[in-house]
Amino acid sequence: MTTTVFENASVFDGHSAALLEHHHVAVEDGFIREVSATAIKLTADVRLDLRGRTLMPGLIDCHVHLMLTDVNIGRTVKRPKSYLSAFAAAALGKSLDRGFTTLRDAGGADIGLAMAVADGVIPGARLYHSGRILSQTGGHADFRAPDDFGCGCGALHHDDGFSVLVDSPDAVRQAVREELRRGAHQIKIVASGGVASLSDPLERMQFTDAEIASAVEECARHGAYVMAHCHPATAIRRCAELGVRSIEHATMIDAETAALLAARSTYAVPTLAVCFAMMETGKALGFPAVSLAKMETVFPFVIRGLEHMRDAGVKMGLGTDLFGAQQDRQCTEFALRSRVLKPVEILRSATSIGAEILGLDGKLGCIAPGAHADILVVDGNPLKDIGLLAQDGRALGIIMKAGAFHKNAL
Repeated sequence: MTTTVFENASVFDGHSAALLEHHHVAVEDGFIREVSATAIKLTADVRLDLRGRTLMPGLIDCHVHLMLTDVNIGRTVKRPKSYLSAFAAAALGKSLDRGFTTLRDAGGADIGLAMAVADGVIPGARLYHSGRILSQTGGHADFRAPDDFGCGCGALHHDDGFSVLVDSPDAVRQAVREELRRGAHQIKIVASGGVASLSDPLERMQFTDAEIASAVEECARHGAYVMAHCHPATAIRRCAELGVRSIEHATMIDAETAALLAARSTYAVPTLAVCFAMMETGKALGFPAVSLAKMETVFPFVIRGLEHMRDAGVKMGLGTDLFGAQQDRQCTEFALRSRVLKPVEILRSATSIGAEILGLDGKLGCIAPGAHADILVVDGNPLKDIGLLAQDGRALGIIMKAGAFHKNAL
């Protein structure tokens, strides 16, 4: 059992709008044991004076695709699974280097990758995976090109490692059960057209109400939940009304729909980083022309959608959704959100709200007794300068995950 005591820290606890000054935090056997305004008199293996620095929870990225090695998904799904796994292992380590101690994979990663992290086979952020994405035939996660006449063949036979095609409430139910059997923490569905896919119109809704309801019901029975890819407001509204817990992207949301999400306590995970990355470097990296055209349609809505959700009081997690080499832009999400949101709002998105979305509030995304000891020490005050978290980990003197130092520059 290892004990670490941090002394004289300015603490952002994941919630409060002001730092808790001159506080002390004790970590024991992977968990936070005590948070105190007075000195902690424990026998400690490590004792660190953090005067002038901020102690805060590790960051949570609620929308990543660790296995997406390329901006062209058609190329990615044809790569050997061994290559995809090696890429994902590197991405997990790089995320932890940037201060992201927890990731929610939105499609592609499986239990093997999560086990490799948990067992210490590879260093990296703790991982909550969705397994394969559920898509209707011809939907956003049907990655066949329009001139590909290969058979999708439904849930039992189609398997590119990223998606499963389902076309009835019963097929959805079976696929949900199968992904949960495989260890998925949540289920990802695609409920509207998307940008990266080649053959589905962006503005169209996907799946029937009965199909979406089947996924929601089955997840609830299992103690899991549904996250839904949605761009247009019509798709967002429908998913919220059908009980989806987390709306991904929500790019083209309007004020009325944002108010509905807030009233229903439905979470949203905007993903600004991928939109800006594709506009800036997508063409050079080989993003298909049809996808670039769809991104140009979506892009004017991105900032305005964030404003609608802020004004309505929607609880927003932080997500990035980056592809391939663009995953190195993970920390740009902080600067992009700062165009609309206050630093405390962004910090909550990346900590306590992310934990709520995962169903792990009180365990992740906070500095409190009983929580996992996922801790960052920042050289400065991110409540005043959110840009400190946009430096790819350079402003982090300490990165601790589950009570173990991943980085200790002090």
